[in-house]
Amino acid sequence: MISPRTWQASSSLIGCALACGFASSSAASVSPEQLWKPPDGEWPTYHGDSSGEHFSPLSQINRATLSRLGLVWTVRPSTARAGAIVGAPAGDSAMQSASVAFPAQLKATPLVSGGVIYMVVGPQIHALDARNGNAIWRYHWNNPVGTPLGRGVALYKDSVIAQTGLDNHVVSLDAKTGQERWRVQVTDSTLGYGGTTAPILAGKHLILGMGGDGNNLRAWLESRDPDSGELQWRWYVTPSAGQPGIETWPDAATAARGGGMPWQQVTYDPVLDLIYVPTANPVPTFNARVRAGDNLYTNCIVALHAATGQMAWYFQTTPNDTHDYDATQVPLLIDAAIDGRPRKLLAQVNRNGYYYLFDRMTGKSIVTVPYISTVNWAKGINANGQPIPNPDKTPQPGGALVSPMSDGAANYPPPSYSPATRLVYAQTSSSYSLYYLNPEEDKPLGWGGGSEYHTGYGVSALIGLEYATGRIAWKHDYPGPGFLSSVYPGTLSTGGGLLFTGDPAGNFVAFSAKNGEPLWHSGIGKVRNTPITYVLDGRQYILVATDENLFAFALNDKY
Repeated sequence: MISPRTWQASSSLIGCALACGFASSSAASVSPEQLWKPPDGEWPTYHGDSSGEHFSPLSQINRATLSRLGLVWTVRPSTARAGAIVGAPAGDSAMQSASVAFPAQLKATPLVSGGVIYMVVGPQIHALDARNGNAIWRYHWNNPVGTPLGRGVALYKDSVIAQTGLDNHVVSLDAKTGQERWRVQVTDSTLGYGGTTAPILAGKHLILGMGGDGNNLRAWLESRDPDSGELQWRWYVTPSAGQPGIETWPDAATAARGGGMPWQQVTYDPVLDLIYVPTANPVPTFNARVRAGDNLYTNCIVALHAATGQMAWYFQTTPNDTHDYDATQVPLLIDAAIDGRPRKLLAQVNRNGYYYLFDRMTGKSIVTVPYISTVNWAKGINANGQPIPNPDKTPQPGGALVSPMSDGAANYPPPSYSPATRLVYAQTSSSYSLYYLNPEEDKPLGWGGGSEYHTGYGVSALIGLEYATGRIAWKHDYPGPGFLSSVYPGTLSTGGGLLFTGDPAGNFVAFSAKNGEPLWHSGIGKVRNTPITYVLDGRQYILVATDENLFAFALNDKY
């Protein structure tokens, strides 16, 4: 089986680190090529590499050594304006004078390069020493909207790049000093868009997705020059008059306010030079009477040519969505065999309760199968691999009992794929909601014209899926009523045969990646981000965050 990462054996990585050593903490120096094949033991991009697998081959921490895993440092990063480098749009006196310190909200995935951790902390970007968590520099974005920045940063050469949240700027900083290099405004902050995604590099293209859930807006994804911030191209989710796909909308005006925000971080195949974009639901969210048709290209996985933004292929996972089933789950790029033949694959554990597997060169469906037993919004699968919506489960004046609820059977926190076990791992929820439709609403907008009432959160579980079939290889049910998928932590699988994630009770847990057996835990509190791992000075670290605290674990050689 072929893996997107052509790493050496993880034991060799550790051995090289021990023999060669690492330089003291220094600024990142990351080329676009290194994001597909990252430097040994580093985590230089949101997904770990461009594939989205959230897998590391590091194996120093494994089942045999796990009993020695312990906390080596923890830090609660400051969000105070005092002592930070202050950034704001030029001439904006309101932002320049702002001084509010927001909660940390450590939902972002940290990046590690050159012995430095780079991460979003509330309204700030931090550089921390990866050995001990000590602050190197802090950059404070004075955001008048009063919200944190996006879900993470991008590393490009010796720069750190981030989106600034609901005021819709993108800023580039010197990785060594935190000083601004450039900043641009992506769009007007009064329109309702939100720059909440971590930027992703696809070659020399800085890919930015826009959020704006429930707003009657036209969504887009864009590429900017990472050296200057200049716009290179922009791809709109919904088509204009005369463009392919407009026939799936009543008219161009409805399509122009149809939503579909691509607010998940994309994945990228540099060999094919394709980026894979998952798009969100159409609006009005629950009321499809005014948007009859499939509503392309909402609820889709779309392959775009990185150089031009032109579409190569698409697949719609939920046609004419009426349940807020964003298709914004991570597209996993897997190089593995199907029927004994090596294939370039794309897998997605979709919010709507179905697991999808495609040929990522063509978009042709290979597998569509439910991964929770309660899913009932569809009545079958068509010849193209799409679920067929059940009209009895659309929102109705008297209510319709539907599974899963709008938070989904899975949500945005990343799943993981391990080339060693050939399993896809995801946090899941089997749940129900009652969906209602207001028959008196003539011109519904956004969330108007319909409503949803959760009837119970059901059962939450961590699952391991066979990549080729979607069959559940193992399932770990969490006790109690479970938890909403929107606050699930992401997952990290490793070459040590382990799977790291959080549980509903506030534990950070290491599971056996092979069979789901819980092997180790630490009661640090509810995990809010995706764990990562890195090597520094020959020592493997696992890095994870709760709401306001960052924790680093490593092996303790004293025991």
